[in-house]
Amino acid sequence: MSHCEQYGKDKVVFITENDFKSNPSKLKLPEISDDQNRGLILPNGEINFNCPCLGGMAFGPCGFEFRQAFTCFHQSTNETKGSECVEKFIEMQNCMQKYPNVYANENKSMDKEPDWGNQLNQSIDDNQTSLSSSS
Repeated sequence: MSHCEQYGKDKVVFITENDFKSNPSKLKLPEISDDQNRGLILPNGEINFNCPCLGGMAFGPCGFEFRQAFTCFHQSTNETKGSECVEKFIEMQNCMQKYPNVYANENKSMDKEPDWGNQLNQSIDDNQTSLSSSS
């Protein structure tokens, strides 16, 4: 039987397959015209710096440096993509370090090298623990 449940601000609808098939949605999604911004890369291949996926990085105090580095990487044709953009990324990082309150999370992630081996070992340990506790 189909029913709804409220979880805080969210409403979750549980629907049976029969109800789903017998009551098709009448909701129509609006058409998106080609001149509307959508996604990171626009249909013409340009970067959409208004995309929310960039988290406002393109318009902060280091927006110019970010746009320069990101555009360079996007347009890169080198075998090692972006290898010619290292200077632009260094300029961006130097700028971001001048604004630690604005770019705190970005600065932390740029300062550390990922430890893939440790993350993989932790993931394996977690999986083994959950397997042994479910046995």
